[in-house]
Amino acid sequence: MRDKLESLGAEARHLIEECSSRELLDALRVRFLGRKGELTAMLRGLGVLPAEQRPLAGQAINNLKADIQARIHARLTVLRQKEEQQEFAQETVDVTLPGVLHVRGARHPISLVMSRMTDIFTGLGFVVEEGPEAETDYYNFGALNFPPEHPAKDMQATLYITDELLMRTHTSPVQIRVMQRQKPPLRCIMPGRVYRCDSDVSHSPVFHQVEGLLVGEDVTFGDLKGVLAFFVQKMFGLGTRMRFRPSFFPFTEPSAEIDISCVICSGKGCRVCKETGWVEILGAGMVHPAVFEAVGYDSDKYTGYAFGMGVERIAMLKYRIDDIRLFYENDVRFLQQFK
Repeated sequence: MRDKLESLGAEARHLIEECSSRELLDALRVRFLGRKGELTAMLRGLGVLPAEQRPLAGQAINNLKADIQARIHARLTVLRQKEEQQEFAQETVDVTLPGVLHVRGARHPISLVMSRMTDIFTGLGFVVEEGPEAETDYYNFGALNFPPEHPAKDMQATLYITDELLMRTHTSPVQIRVMQRQKPPLRCIMPGRVYRCDSDVSHSPVFHQVEGLLVGEDVTFGDLKGVLAFFVQKMFGLGTRMRFRPSFFPFTEPSAEIDISCVICSGKGCRVCKETGWVEILGAGMVHPAVFEAVGYDSDKYTGYAFGMGVERIAMLKYRIDDIRLFYENDVRFLQQFK
């Protein structure tokens, strides 16, 4: 028994010392210490020895078992350290190599301008309202006093889904929805996407608008002029002039188009303003009594004003952009200018 233990111990020590992988080391553990391993078999065979030899033999086997376990554990630690060193060697970074340039994003100019416009009007007490982009003919046209034969309802200008459902051509339908659920006084702005059959260097089939509405008692056209003058000064600078020109919109009366002094040439005349020194930026007017009638407001008691402007047009003037399509081409070189 003693000779067999010495021979087995010497073999185990040699094999463990020379072991080159954790897989082989685990196989040695199973061979010597497993349930069917050699030392386990020797422990089970103690019964064939004389009674007086069994304690010493059992102690010798257990001592060898503990020695092999300790050696396996020590060798496992060495093998793990070698593996880590190999992994570190493979992952070594050459700090002299040029770094990888990660392009930093920026907010889109449309988002920047819409956010600025919203900040200006909310600072005046207006609240932000939203509505569906797929609208009914009634909310998009009928309740806003558009006659049935109005050219804006033609398929050349409006994207129809069905005979009664369409993609909204302006954010004015939100005004109707707000007035239907809320009694005066109220003041709100309606930013959002709108859709029209139009596409060239200054028009897009999908663009953005911000419209405003204020309704109350004794609201005048002078109130409208004051609010828009404040907006123009905040958006384009204190030196920007403004003028009103008579116009027509079905949902306002009287109506006006608002021009500002050209921000490109400071009113001196250039290609952008067609040598006039003025650039149109929005439409506005006093809410038509027919619109109040559609929402159940008393037009003898309440008056109000509404205005609407294209965000892309404001952004083109503010950032000196001459082609609206640049907003939608996702050219990183263009977008990086707005960091």
